[in-house]
Parts: sequence; structure tokens; C-alpha cells
Amino acid sequence: MRGRDEDTGEFLSPSRSAQRRAALDVLALGERLVALTPAQLGNLPIPEQLLTPIRETQRIPSHGARKRQLAFLAKQMRQLDAEALDAIRDAMSTDSETARRETAVMHRAEALREALLGEDGDAALTELLVRYPHADRQKLRQLVRNCREEQTKNKPPRAYRELYRLLREIGDS
Repeated sequence: MRGRDEDTGEFLSPSRSAQRRAALDVLALGERLVALTPAQLGNLPIPEQLLTPIRETQRIPSHGARKRQLAFLAKQMRQLDAEALDAIRDAMSTDSETARRETAVMHRAEALREALLGEDGDAALTELLVRYPHADRQKLRQLVRNCREEQTKNKPPRAYRELYRLLREIGDS
């Protein structure tokens, strides 16, 4: 029984619906944690007592057993204080923002590579060197030349990948 405060008439604890919503929120957080890779888990402020149930849940392929293990993980998570759960949520939202930034950098590097290999590659190279004066002009020209040669001779795209890596490094600095 929740009970009421005799003076104000307000309920002393949250309603069952509010408790259920909070429990389902923790369960959803647990599902998101289980979906992460070990490297991503290592970047989050997860207490040591949660890492074992998370790894166990990741290891279980059976639907029913996995569901029971997720419920156990959620129970373990509900025993933590609200600050620890909020810290995990904040870190996960920052992580997704970081992933979006990484994706944007990747797309910029791919677009630059395609521009360099396109018909107007010299203009794209000049524009790139104006924007990034520290870039190595000779290395870029050599990689563009090697990429075109690979494409014409149907060779493996070694220089194509190397050009991408170089453009990513240039864009990051």
C-alpha cells in the first residue's frame, strides 16, 4: 500500500503505473546495452557488477533464455542509484552523437575522393589544397594517378583505400 500523507493528502510513493514505466525504461536501457560491442561497453561508465550479466545476456542465443536474462539484468540495474543510470544514458547519447560525427567525416572523405577521381579532379585537388594547405600535394596526386590506373586495369583497389585513409587524416586535422 502506498498510503497518503495525513496532512496534505498526497500519495507517499509513486503509483504502480509510474513504477512500471520506470522498470520498462530500465529494461529498454538494458536491451540497448546488450546490443553494444565490447569496445563500446568499455567506453561507458558501467559498474563492474553489471558487466557480467551484460556479457552473459550477449552470449545467450535462445529467445526465452535471453528474455529471462534481460529481466535479470534489468533487476540488477534497478538496484543501482538513479545517478549511475543517468550517467550511462548520458554517455550513450554522447556516443551516438560521436557516431554521427564519425559518419559525417567518413562521408566527406568519400565525397572528396570521388571528386578527385572525377572529370574535374584537378580543380577538386586545387580546392582541397586551398582548404587544407598542410596536405601533401605530391602524395595526393600520386594516389589519384594510381587509383585511375587501378580502375582502368581492374586491379584491387589498394590505392583507392589508401586515398580514402589519407583524406580522412587530412579532414580530421
